[in-house]
This record gives sequence, structure tokens and C-alpha cells, in this order.
Amino acid sequence: MKRGIIQSRGLGDIVIALPIARHYYDQGDEIYWCIDRTFVSHFKDTVPWVNWIGLEADGGAYYMQTPLQKYRELGCDLDECLNLYQFLSNVPEMTDPELFSILKFDQYKYWVSGVPFIKKWTLKDCITRNPEREARLKRRLVKGENYTVLHLNGSNFRANISTDWLDPAAQRIEITEQTDCVFDWLGILEGASAIVAVDSVIANLVDSLSISGPDLYWIRRSPWDLTPVLGSSWTIVPTNLDIVEYGGRVNPRELAEQKLAAINQQLAQQQRQQQSQQRRAATDNVQSMVPFDTNKKHIPTSFMSAIKQPARTPGETMAAMNQGRTEQQLNDSLDLYARLGVKY
Repeated sequence: MKRGIIQSRGLGDIVIALPIARHYYDQGDEIYWCIDRTFVSHFKDTVPWVNWIGLEADGGAYYMQTPLQKYRELGCDLDECLNLYQFLSNVPEMTDPELFSILKFDQYKYWVSGVPFIKKWTLKDCITRNPEREARLKRRLVKGENYTVLHLNGSNFRANISTDWLDPAAQRIEITEQTDCVFDWLGILEGASAIVAVDSVIANLVDSLSISGPDLYWIRRSPWDLTPVLGSSWTIVPTNLDIVEYGGRVNPRELAEQKLAAINQQLAQQQRQQQSQQRRAATDNVQSMVPFDTNKKHIPTSFMSAIKQPARTPGETMAAMNQGRTEQQLNDSLDLYARLGVKY
């Protein structure tokens, strides 16, 4: 089966969802995944078993409508595509309000995909590392054995915090755009004395790969439901940083009420259509009772049409009137006509 994944961005979300795609790949599915074109370099060689499709950001359609169009053209079964977004403001009806209110965003992806959440920590089975690229980056940046790695930038966030509490003797290496593949940092991360990471792709990599050698420090940036479930032993760095909101908070109760109202409206419309069909069917089954004859076009004719018929002689009229009468009735009528002086 050709199966499409709906998760155009960001880098951390895609990393979290890779084991979901691998689950279905191992079952024999051919995986297609539309992502932001600037992300393709991170995954095309590291995850070669996925057919990566780069997309230009084109507004709201970029998140769902454009990927679905691509998957349709590729012959994917759209009913089997996996929508991994917890919430999209342009298609709120796709959100399950109950799940939204009880699951974190990474749990949500696995739940709706039917993949055990424990598989989130099988990322090492999903990637093909490039030791040569990792070593080249490490030779360029690392000066000694004792070093701390810092990742303080998210996609739209900078954690401007004091790091005076870190080992002053350790070299500080901050992750920036030194390479076009985030996986090239794995060798440096594994050899670090400590890693300080904001809630973003590097923290997701370290946690999903269960890198346990360094001391791990995690910086929150999002509301609780938009932070991942952490499987490693992280120390949460206390900060007074503002929490980043993405397009406003979603109220699950209001969302559920909106969905219920939409469902009731749809049911009412279906009921009206059904009633209308029943009325038409009943009308079609009624046989019109017309007190007059009909012409060749089955149009009823009134008694006035009689004036258009050829005039009858008195004898013809009398014969028509007497048709079907008994002999006694005819004799009685003849006696009456005789007394009245009627000629026939």
C-alpha cells in the first residue's frame, strides 16, 4: 500500500514521528511524506526508505490540502493517510477534542496512528547515520574531551538564559546552522559532558535516541500539552521565559461544542432530505381521482367538453339513457313519456 504522512513541519515533530512511519514501512507499506522543502536535506540520506517530497510553504494548504493532493496524484489511499497534527486552525473539525484534552502532542500522534507509544524510543532503528560527516563536523568544532553542547534556538524562540552554573572549564559548543543535516551533530552530542537544550529538535533527537552519557538539561518553551513526553533523565532548567503560544490556545470544551453543533446540523439536514424524499415517494404513489374522462394526452376533460360532441337525436339520447335498465323500468318510463306527451 502507498501510505502518505501528513506532517509538513517542524523538524522535531518529524523526528518524533519517524518510528510511526517505520512501523508501517515494516509492514510492507510504501511511505510518502510531504515536508517543507528546506527540511529535505536533513532526511533524504538519513531516512532513505521514505519517499520525501519537498513543499513550498503556501499558507494553510501547505499543511494538509497540498499533501493530500500530492498523495492523490501518486495513487495513495487517502483514507489510509496518517494525519499527525494534533490541531490545525484551518481544519478544526479534524481534531478529536477528547484526545486533545488528555494527551500530549507526541502521544496524540501515536494514538491516532495506532502505533504503540513506546516505539517513539526506537528512532535508532529508523535512521542511517553518516560517520564521516559526523566526524568531520566534530573535528571542526571540538577542541578537547570536556565540552558542553548548547541548543538555545527553536524555530521561533531563543532561550536567553544565564549558563554560569555550567562547568566553566568545559568548552561551550552552541548548535547553529553549521550543516544542512541535523543528524551530523550526533557524534558531538554523544561525546559531550553536558547537553543544554531548549524544547526543540535536538532535545527530541537526544531523548528519542536515549543518549545517556552526558548530563541532560531541558528548557521548556511551550504549554504542557505541546511539550513532549521525555524518556531520559533530564533536569528541568527553571526559567522565567515567556511560554510560546502557537496560533492561540485551543479550548477543548468549545471545540467539542462546535463539533457537536456541526454534527447536529448535518443530521438535521439529512433528516430534512429524507423527509422530502419520503413526501415525493408518497406523492408518486397516489393515483389521481379525476371525475371526468381524459384525452389522448391524459389531460382531464370537463363536462363542458360535451358541447363539442356531435348532437344526438332524441331517439339516441333516449336509448343512451335507457341502456342497462330492466324491462319493467322501461315500461314505466314509456307510460310516463306518453302521459307527458313526449315523442321519441
